[in-house]
Amino acid sequence: MKLLTLNCHSWQEDNQLDKISILADDIAEESYDVIALQEVSQLIESEIVHGLVKKDNFALVLLGELDKRGVTDYTLVWDFAHIGYDVYEEGVAILTKHPIVEEHRFFVSKSHDQSYWKTRKILGATISYHDKPLTFYSCHLGWWTDEEEPFKYQVDSLMEQVTPESPFFLMGDFNNNALVRDEGYDYLLSKGLTDTFGEALERDSGITVRGNIAGWDENTVDLRLDLILSSTKIDVTSSQVIFNDGNKPVVSDHFGVEVVLAESNN
Repeated sequence: MKLLTLNCHSWQEDNQLDKISILADDIAEESYDVIALQEVSQLIESEIVHGLVKKDNFALVLLGELDKRGVTDYTLVWDFAHIGYDVYEEGVAILTKHPIVEEHRFFVSKSHDQSYWKTRKILGATISYHDKPLTFYSCHLGWWTDEEEPFKYQVDSLMEQVTPESPFFLMGDFNNNALVRDEGYDYLLSKGLTDTFGEALERDSGITVRGNIAGWDENTVDLRLDLILSSTKIDVTSSQVIFNDGNKPVVSDHFGVEVVLAESNN
């Protein structure tokens, strides 16, 4: 099984359509089983296509690019977390090639006010994989030092609402540097989660942000913010950073993470 997570920084990038094209090329080439996307935006004023999804939804535009490449077997699930940059509905998405058995949507922030940019909502999809249920959550959490929206509260809320009946994966931008001890990353692991990066037989540095970006305006060090965590200890063939200008061109202010799970997990 092959997984991808990426914070898209959607509609905030220069040459955005070119970058969507690069992302579509990679998905067509790699044929990921499950893709988790964060900062997946659409204009508030845009026309609804179906459900909550509007015609300029970043993930829907991506599906259109995949369709041009003959890739038509992905299903999109999206939900709206909060207003971004005053004009966008920003949310999280999951794309998968496998049958979706159940969808999951829930807030993990103290705030449920979607006009407030710190409001956080999680999106999940339980899929049927080799006739077994697996659940994947696309996550975009807050910061360790935020007193208004404490990271610990969001993690506790998340773990209370995940689906324990089947193995699950938390994929996304956790806004906590995994290279720093005794903060958000270690708090996540204290919940019994396994970092696929640490289990991988082959892995790189894991760095997904270099320099200062939105939300990390004064950052001067390399960060590992984007993770794929598992509810159980599993065999992982590889974990590599992608879209970092070494492994595929940059498409966002975050790099992506691609993880290949060993066949022994099937």
